[in-house]
Amino acid sequence: MKKCVFLSVMLINAALILNAQANDALTIVRDSRNRIQSETVSVRSRMVIRARNGSTAERVIDQYSKDGPRGSRTVIVFQRPESVAGTRFLTMENPGSADDRWIFLPAAGRVRRVAASEGSSSFMGTDFSYDDISSVNRSADLDTHSLLREEALNGVACFVIQSVPKDSSYQYSRMIQWIAKDTKITMKIELYDRRNTLVKIAEMSGLKEVQGRLTVTETKMTTLAAGTSTTIFTDRIEYNSPIPESVFTTNFLETGRPR
Repeated sequence: MKKCVFLSVMLINAALILNAQANDALTIVRDSRNRIQSETVSVRSRMVIRARNGSTAERVIDQYSKDGPRGSRTVIVFQRPESVAGTRFLTMENPGSADDRWIFLPAAGRVRRVAASEGSSSFMGTDFSYDDISSVNRSADLDTHSLLREEALNGVACFVIQSVPKDSSYQYSRMIQWIAKDTKITMKIELYDRRNTLVKIAEMSGLKEVQGRLTVTETKMTTLAAGTSTTIFTDRIEYNSPIPESVFTTNFLETGRPR
């Protein structure tokens, strides 16, 4: 009887430890994603797409993000080159569920809703998928997090956390991220497909102080099997600059003009 009681106590203690670790991992991920406090963010960026043979193509985009009653809203507007200019993409966060997403392609001349099933599709020929583009605002509550270990990455002490989507239809089976202990910045993410194969690696760098906020200015996404990559270089960023509400509408996607 004493052995049974002792075993039960051990199992309870182990469960409490695992639960505490899960809570700690969730807190770390939340702190990382909520690290920068700003009602709006306005960005001018360059997307450099590198093919397997080393050739590159560049696209210039403007991005506008703003907090709302149901979460963050983001609009991406392609400015150059001419072949993609006027393409506009809107994503609206839905707490606890998949984001709503729409895209306007000038050649089609209409706004099209992007279905959740298209989340793994390439975003405008880049190494980022629609889900990847939306992942910046992905709620930490959509995944189950566990602290795997602590280790240094490029000389920076990090928490290594595994995040498993609660929705089995999400394009990735799990994500492993390196989050800096001191700055809370996510420095690297490994992305695994539904067959549990490592398919992509995201790397964040180019830290810069902007309006008192330590900001990532380079994000590189590498597709391992294809041997391709896309790097987003932030050329200009402003926090808390006014953005009209009408920017975050399908009407803006279609016209390119805020009301």
